[in-house]
Amino acid sequence: MMVTHATTERWTPRLIFSLASIVLLLEMLAVSYMMISIALPQIVTHYRTTQGAWLLTSFLLVGAITCPLIGKLADTHGKRKLLLTAVGLSALGSLISAIAPTYAVLIAGRALTGLLVPCLFLSYSLIRDVFPARTVALAVSIATSGMGLIAIPAPFFTGWLIDNFGFRSIFWFFVAGLVILSVLIRATTGESPVRLRSRIDLIGAALLGAGLAGILVGVSFGPSWGWTSGSTIGFIAGGVALLVAWIVSARLLADPLIDIRFFGKRPVFLTALGAGFCYGTSSVFTIMLPMMCMTPAILGLGYGFGISAEGFAIFQAPLGGAVVIGGLVVGTLVPRNVRPRVLMVVGMLVMAAACLLTAMIHDDKALLIGFAALLGVGMGMGYASIPNLLIAAVPPQLQATTASMVAVFQSILPAILPVIAFSVLNSHIATVMQGAVFYTDTGITIAFVIGAISALLGAIVAFALPRRISQLSAPGSGSAAAADTDGAVVLAH
Repeated sequence: MMVTHATTERWTPRLIFSLASIVLLLEMLAVSYMMISIALPQIVTHYRTTQGAWLLTSFLLVGAITCPLIGKLADTHGKRKLLLTAVGLSALGSLISAIAPTYAVLIAGRALTGLLVPCLFLSYSLIRDVFPARTVALAVSIATSGMGLIAIPAPFFTGWLIDNFGFRSIFWFFVAGLVILSVLIRATTGESPVRLRSRIDLIGAALLGAGLAGILVGVSFGPSWGWTSGSTIGFIAGGVALLVAWIVSARLLADPLIDIRFFGKRPVFLTALGAGFCYGTSSVFTIMLPMMCMTPAILGLGYGFGISAEGFAIFQAPLGGAVVIGGLVVGTLVPRNVRPRVLMVVGMLVMAAACLLTAMIHDDKALLIGFAALLGVGMGMGYASIPNLLIAAVPPQLQATTASMVAVFQSILPAILPVIAFSVLNSHIATVMQGAVFYTDTGITIAFVIGAISALLGAIVAFALPRRISQLSAPGSGSAAAADTDGAVVLAH
């Protein structure tokens, strides 16, 4: 089925404002994790807790486990409607965090803010449906890679907010920003006309969500609980068992939450797996780089410059700017018939090169800045290629549902790979000073090699994608949008 785009095939002021609003929303998602990480020391001190990790994990958990259900609801009820609902609930979560009297309430608010995570795939799925066809490739590339822009001023802005107004100002900033952006998106962006008439598989949603939650909790807290502890094994094993039960139920039901047979098709599954490796590699690099650069040089570990969080901006700014450049490359070349598969392979190879170079040389500021920028180019190309691959392979009525599972891969591997890296680092501890752990040069090298291996695996997966990707048929839909039956596609009027 073809989507009827706007009659004009060019950029208009309304389209530009629409794209700018979506980009700013995704900037809020990108900066959220970073700003909370910077504020974390003040937060745990204020609430006198040692459970700071839950502030970050709760956000990731809710984002990952709600993606499939929100994707299905978006396909059946409208992508803009679900996008605005997710933004509104995220703003409510930030409000709860801003006024939280206890740490438990703060965690609850932060968990609700995790509904920002599905906004990534909802945004480019909506763009695909309502933007003119000729603008889609560039628009989704800008939307997904433009998230690097916020990384440039974020450390300065966050430090200014916390120093002058306290950590609660971070949450008030999100409340104001999300409310304003929801109004702008509603005013400038139309609703998708595409609908999938389908039942909501609540049992499947519960099994999938609980299974993902179990695995993520086990992986996130395995290093502190111990990998052989009953809690770690129980959460991971329980999560795997629930996922197996979900797969069985999805194969038996006529109208499952996620059609396993469709998701298992080569273009779809390999895109999801490649996306996981892409985001996982960037997660390892962007976690390791500041930790390495902020290590005091006086320790003589073979790395470290002793810079502050604000000083790290000289590394972060080139990386963020390069992400945008990489995305623009994809957005410019895809409309000129350069296949996103090729661009993703190139992007992943560039990321692998950046990780390997950093593993070999990490005692020179200028070179590290260059390596960070190199990684940013690869990140931007990878990030922008993913939605373009999905748009080419997935029919409009299944766009959000399928993209939601890709988002799950984008959450799982970035959660697992840093844990693997830190498991290696914890066996290469050089010294502990005032509670801060510093690692040997060998440990740092291995951690970046792990990132390089992930990127190479992503390149192999992308290379394994079909050379020519044509749009798959929706299960049970035939060659065109069917009539008024369950599973049919309708156009909303």
